[in-house]
Amino acid sequence: MLNLKKIAGLAFLLIGFVAGAQGQPKKVIADKIAGIVGDKIILYSDIKNSLADIVRQGQEVPPNAECMLMEQAIISKMLMLQAQKDSLPVTDEEVEADLDNRIRTYINQFGSQEALEEVAGKTIYQIKDDARESVKEQKLAQAMQRKIVDNVRITPIEVKAYFDKIPKDSLPFYESELEIGQIILYPKASRDLEQYIVGEMNNYKKQIENKVTDFCRLSKQVSEDPGSKDRCGQYQINRAEKTWDPVFLSTAFRLKEGEISSPVKSKFGFHIIQLVQRNGDDAIVRHILRIPPVTEEEINQSKRKLDTIRSKLIAGTIGFNEAGSKYSDDEAAKYSGPFITGRDGSTFVTIDQLDKEMVAMLGKMKVGEFSQPTAFESEQGKKGVRIVYLKSRTEPHRMNMKDDYSRISTFALEEKKGQTLDKWIKNKLPTYYVMVEPGTAEECPQLKKFDGETKSF
Repeated sequence: MLNLKKIAGLAFLLIGFVAGAQGQPKKVIADKIAGIVGDKIILYSDIKNSLADIVRQGQEVPPNAECMLMEQAIISKMLMLQAQKDSLPVTDEEVEADLDNRIRTYINQFGSQEALEEVAGKTIYQIKDDARESVKEQKLAQAMQRKIVDNVRITPIEVKAYFDKIPKDSLPFYESELEIGQIILYPKASRDLEQYIVGEMNNYKKQIENKVTDFCRLSKQVSEDPGSKDRCGQYQINRAEKTWDPVFLSTAFRLKEGEISSPVKSKFGFHIIQLVQRNGDDAIVRHILRIPPVTEEEINQSKRKLDTIRSKLIAGTIGFNEAGSKYSDDEAAKYSGPFITGRDGSTFVTIDQLDKEMVAMLGKMKVGEFSQPTAFESEQGKKGVRIVYLKSRTEPHRMNMKDDYSRISTFALEEKKGQTLDKWIKNKLPTYYVMVEPGTAEECPQLKKFDGETKSF
């Protein structure tokens, strides 16, 4: 069965974008054609670069990795060509947005646009031009895949049948898992302390403008943003990117190059912002962040408010999800609910995914209980107060239908989608012209499904 997630990630690996942006502008081997699907070619260098990128990302490389990538490349080309036949919509705007997101990811990884261009040996525009067609092909393949499998559903009988097929000695072992919700309040500093911080920020601006110091040095000395202070407070931003605070974005894009803003307040604290460079909706900025400190009085006010909310929860006059959406200052709670999510996106987490203070708190709680309002410090160093709800706790166990139905159902659905896709491939394969390099089909069991249709050249 073909792995859907591998297919989804395939085109990203094969476009050469990653390999180019990771220090391999020159290919070690001479380029040659590894395969052809319809009028689309698969280059041997694409397979090699994809394999090298997997290694660079620290992922485990299976023994048959090249065969797997070749199989996925053929399937991806088939999906893309069928999407074109079916006139599935993929707009130029979607492609450009995808390219921009990938560029921003790598700029953040390397620290600046200049660093990325130096490592890639290309300008940003060259990287995007080189990748544009392949990204469009990828998005077409993904659209076709969604069309094939999105209506696949699973029944409880099929879930049980899937579970019964798993050899009992192969059932995975799960550590104790918990469902934990939290309602968080971030106390606000007093007006006097905020005004004091604003005065300091104005002083920073004067020092930089009068050349008493420079922005980079001052950022490293006083900024409270751990994500940027060591690189002079610098970020690459885009006007359309929703992850940025709107006040920060609007202030940055009103500046002229080299200009420094007056202090502005965002949800994170107070900033002074310098526009380093702008190109349309993209910009490079520097900033200094100061977070006004909160006192015990503000913390105690938040505790009293949370204590009232806790009383309502215990009395049952409000549900936890409703309370989280209504009262929590945690932004994630507004969109995905107040429960902590695990690495797989579910609401079940293990102890190692929690902060030490919460682990200590949960050790004293029973399932169904709400903690007392407790002060804590976020990963960003922000002081807050929270109440924690322990909804459930599983004991360490082997996978079983009672404790793991939701998880088993997801696995069964993925298998059924894979079977649906395999069936589509089998039915459509005779309509496509497929060629692979001599000997490849013999070396790669994954390509045996193309027997009778696959040709050599």
